[in-house]
Amino acid sequence: MPGAGKSTIAEGLELKGYTVINMGNIIRKEAKNRNLEPTRDNLGNLMLEIREKNGSGAVAELVKSQINSSTADVVLIDGIRSNDEIEVLRKFGTVKLLAIHASIDTRFDFLQKRGRLDDPQTKEHFEERDNRELDIGISDSIALSDYVISNVGLTKDELIETAFKIIQSWIK
Repeated sequence: MPGAGKSTIAEGLELKGYTVINMGNIIRKEAKNRNLEPTRDNLGNLMLEIREKNGSGAVAELVKSQINSSTADVVLIDGIRSNDEIEVLRKFGTVKLLAIHASIDTRFDFLQKRGRLDDPQTKEHFEERDNRELDIGISDSIALSDYVISNVGLTKDELIETAFKIIQSWIK
């Protein structure tokens, strides 16, 4: 779910040499191409429009060129939202799913501190975003994950190191 720590992990693992592709950045790039301000409403509506027009795996389809052009043996995808996206990614190789769980209060706090233009600033907006994510199937993907990290009481470094060890165990 948004704010659980996925991007924190992705940034930390990128520093450790992993190639990371962020699904949300694909939507932000498309918004820029359409001269849309990257607001919460614009990005949310654009994400829904892309999925409605091209199917629920459409955002994963948009990262295919990045995956194809990567020379890395392992590519981390930040921000998978549906099982259909997972199926698209399986066309490129083995897919392992690492879910990050954090409480509602923790996630809201993280998102407020992150300060991206599209981050919810009210509980109402936060709940709207959660509901949008649930509507597109994120809970199904979380339920089918290979491993879940509970981001409760972990420091940033502990969170990143925990994810690093899990991913390392998958590629050995």
